[in-house]
Amino acid sequence: MKFISWNIDSINAALTGISVRAGETREVLRKIAAMKPDVIAIQETKLSKNGPTKKHLTVLQELFPNYEVAWRSSVEPARKGYAGTMYLYLAQYEPKVTYPKINAPEPMDDEGRIITLEFPDFYVTEVYTPNSGNGLKRLDERQIWDDCYRDYLCELDQQKPVIASGDFNVAHEEIDLAHPATNHHSAGFTDEERTHFSKLLAAGFTDSFRHLHPDEKGVYSWWAQRVITSKQNNSGWRIDYWLVSDRLADKITEAGMIDSGERRDHTPIILEIDL
Repeated sequence: MKFISWNIDSINAALTGISVRAGETREVLRKIAAMKPDVIAIQETKLSKNGPTKKHLTVLQELFPNYEVAWRSSVEPARKGYAGTMYLYLAQYEPKVTYPKINAPEPMDDEGRIITLEFPDFYVTEVYTPNSGNGLKRLDERQIWDDCYRDYLCELDQQKPVIASGDFNVAHEEIDLAHPATNHHSAGFTDEERTHFSKLLAAGFTDSFRHLHPDEKGVYSWWAQRVITSKQNNSGWRIDYWLVSDRLADKITEAGMIDSGERRDHTPIILEIDL
């Protein structure tokens, strides 16, 4: 099966925008559609609590015929139009869709950060992990989130194997970002965040990219949008992951990044696995 995950940074802008960036985003969506994945996970949809509009659904249907849509938006008391997640999956599948709450600090559970698809023999789940924020003002809450999320994945894993993707908002090791020395205390590369990601892997999960490419350098999934030269210089971070239960690791056949051209910010990530 083929899975793709992408932090799209606003599904509305992607589907209805007229900017150069919106055009670049739609080109990436067309590229994804041509790859014919079984499941597409999308983070940071930034939709209203009512979800995709009829226009959004029409464009999605044009881009991805034969796919069903599941979505989750931020709801009060969380900020409006914030975070949010979505799945597109082939209509031939009929997974059970759930929208879990993990007892995270308020209002994180209301920010639409997790959707889970239950298939007969495995779970597919996506996450948009909270950013620790400017000045690390949300780092304490983020660490509690990490503990709660790890508990949730372990709970799933006890029932059947798990395939988990998303923007985890952490570069795990120094090899996972271009400038580790100058980012040691930056959100996404603090000791606390990296330690929690290590705990997640130790709990029974495999980083699919590092499983296949243990020593590969210079491969990232995010480049700062506001820094024009970030992608030109490959000054990036690998903060998006496909994780699998350890017992699925030997079934991974491909794990990597999908080229998004000149578009900065996140790039889609792919997992192919023999299930």
